[in-house]
Order: sequence, then C-alpha cells, then structure tokens
Amino acid sequence: MKSFARLPLTAFVLTLFGVVLLCWSDGLRGQERAAIAITVKNKRFEPAEIRAPANRPLALEVKNLDAGPIEFESVSLRVEKVIAPGSIGMMNVRALVPGRYEFFDDFHPETRGVLIVQ
Repeated sequence: MKSFARLPLTAFVLTLFGVVLLCWSDGLRGQERAAIAITVKNKRFEPAEIRAPANRPLALEVKNLDAGPIEFESVSLRVEKVIAPGSIGMMNVRALVPGRYEFFDDFHPETRGVLIVQ
C-alpha cells in the first residue's frame, strides 16, 4: 500500500480535492431547510410579508385557494411555478443573504408579497 508521501503530486492534489469536496457537500446536505408556507386567496398572498432566516435553504410551499391558476414568480428568488386551483406548489430556494425579496402572481400582477430574510 502506498503512502501519501510516495504518490505523485498530481494524484495527491486530486485526492485532497476529493476529500475537501466530499466534506463540503456533506455540510450542505446536512443543512436543514426552513419551511415557509403561503396561501393565495381572493388574489392576495396570506401572509403578504413573510420572514426567513439568512444563510439557510428554504422549502417554499404555496397553496392556491383561488378558482383559477396562479403563477408564483420572483426574479430575485429565481423561482417561477404555475399552481393549479386547489393545488400546492413546492419550491426549493437556495440559502439567501439578508434582504428583501419580492414575489408576485404573474397572472395577476397586483398580487404581490415580500420575503424578508434576516
């Protein structure tokens, strides 16, 4: 069995890179998603202002109680999803830095809300 001292430099660097990558990806998988629930009723988001923790991935659930479809969209969150009447749309959102992230119903642009990340 070879020791690390006898491996060629390239093999050692690649092995070290693999170990670092494995540790980093395990850390990401271990990070629990914060659950956020929003309802759409009478062409309004309820609540229209929601809060979430910073630097943590989010599991966003949008329940459409209206009679028609909605398109939940946010440019800053990088999400877009059509949700049928009486259905629930689930979206995973990356970990966010503190700030305000606006969202809206693309089918009804007056239907707006904001996610405040702290």
